[in-house]
Amino acid sequence: MPVPPEAAPDHVVVIGAGPAGLTAAWELARHGTRVTVLEKAAGEGGLGGTTVFEGRHGTYRFDYGGHRFITHNAQLLRLVEDLLGDDLLTAMRKSVIRLGGRTYRYPLELGDLLRTAPLSLLAGAAGDLAMMPFQRRHPRSDDFASWISRRFGPTLYRAFFEGYTAKLWGIAPSELSADWAEQRISLMDLKDVARRLLPGAANNPRTYARAYRYPKLGFGVIFQRLAAKVVALGGTIRFGATVTGFASANGRIDAVLTRDGPLPCDAVVSTLALPDAVRLTGGQSDLRFRGLRFLNMPMNLPDVSDCTWQYLSDPSIIATRLQEPKRRSALMAPLGQTSLMLEIPCDPGDDLWEMADQDLFLRVLSDLARLGIDSGRATGEYVSQRAAYAYPLMSVDYGAHRERAIAHLNGLANLVQCGRQGTFRYVFTDTAMEMGQMAAASLRQGQDWRRKIYDHRNERTVIESESVA
Repeated sequence: MPVPPEAAPDHVVVIGAGPAGLTAAWELARHGTRVTVLEKAAGEGGLGGTTVFEGRHGTYRFDYGGHRFITHNAQLLRLVEDLLGDDLLTAMRKSVIRLGGRTYRYPLELGDLLRTAPLSLLAGAAGDLAMMPFQRRHPRSDDFASWISRRFGPTLYRAFFEGYTAKLWGIAPSELSADWAEQRISLMDLKDVARRLLPGAANNPRTYARAYRYPKLGFGVIFQRLAAKVVALGGTIRFGATVTGFASANGRIDAVLTRDGPLPCDAVVSTLALPDAVRLTGGQSDLRFRGLRFLNMPMNLPDVSDCTWQYLSDPSIIATRLQEPKRRSALMAPLGQTSLMLEIPCDPGDDLWEMADQDLFLRVLSDLARLGIDSGRATGEYVSQRAAYAYPLMSVDYGAHRERAIAHLNGLANLVQCGRQGTFRYVFTDTAMEMGQMAAASLRQGQDWRRKIYDHRNERTVIESESVA
C-alpha cells in the first residue's frame, strides 16, 4: 500500500546558506512555511560565495572557485534573472591546458595539437590509436586509471591525466572511482578524439559549455539576493550558528542542537556534509572530502591573458587551476588592474593547508614565473581562503560507504539532505539549487523524495552541457 502523505511542517530548519539551502528556504518561505536558516559562516553562499578584498589600487572580488551559471532548467534561469536583473551578464569561456611548458587549446584542435605537442606524444597517441581495432571492447572499469587507459591509450593517460588527477585528488588514479570519468568525460575513446579533431568536425565536447551567465559583481551576488528574498518573505537567517547535534524521538527530529541552544522544529533540510550528518546523528562514516585552498592576488597590469582559466597539469606546480576573475566580469578588478586566483588542492593538516599565507604566496610566485607570467607585477597583496569540503572524494569504494550513510540518515523521517556536500555528489550550482527545490516540495507535499534527491541528475553521462542561457 502507498504510504499516506504527512502533514506539511509548520517550521523547517534549513542547515546551510549555500545554493541548495537558500533555494530550499526560499521555496518554503514563499509558500508560507516558517523557515530558520542556520549558517556556520559569517555570510551566505557557501562555496558559491564571493569575497571582497580592498587593495591599494581599489576593490577586487574573488569567487570560491570557477563558478558560472549554466542550466537546462528555464524556471531556475528565470529565478536567477529575476534576482539579478541588469546585473547578470552573458560571458564566454576560454580555457587552455598548460603542460610541460606548452599551452594547448581546450577543447583540443588538430592544428594546434600538431603545432604544440611534442613528437613523442603524437607518435605514442597514433600508435595507441592503431592498436585499438585489435583490442577487446571496453569492459566496465571500476577505477579511473583503467577507464582512461582503455579508452584513450597509455600515452594520453600518462601525459594529460595521471599527474593532474593525482594532484587534484591526493590519491593514485587507480584508487579513484571510474564514476568520476564517466560523469566528466563525454568522449567515447581515442577514435572519438581523432574524429572530432578532423577539419570541419564538431569537436566541442559536451563537458564544455562556452556561454554562461555571471553576475557583474561576482557569483556570490546570486545568493546575497536570494538570502534577502528569504528574509523579505519572513524567513530568519542566523549566521555564525554551529550545529552540534539533533534531539530526536521515534525516528523524527524534534530540535536542532546548536551552541546557542536547541531550536525546535517540525522538519530539517540539511546541507551538512554527508559524513558529518551521519556522525551528528550517532552513526559512523568513512566518506571523505578533498579540500582546496584559494590564493587570490592583485596584479599591477591590465591583463594576464585572455583565458577564463588555465588547467595546470604539471604535478610540480601546486595549483590545478589558474583563473583571472576579470575575464568573467570587468568589475572583478579595478580599472586598469587585474588579479589571479589559484586553486590549490590540499587537506586539513597537510603542509599546503597549514602553510603561512606569505610562504604560500612566495611559492606561487615561483610557479607563475615557470608559467611565463611576470610575477614581478604582483602587488605583494594576497588573501587566502580554505574549503575543507570542496570535492567529494570518489574513491573506488565510495559507493558502498555512501549507501550506508544514506540508509542511516533515512532512519530519521523528517530529515532531508541536499546539495553537493549533503548528497556527496560533484554537482554544479543549478543541480544543487534543484535539489533544494525538491527538498522543499517534498516537505510541503508530505512526500518522501529523498532517494530522488540523492540520485538527481546522477546518470552515467556527463553533468555539464550547453545551457538554455
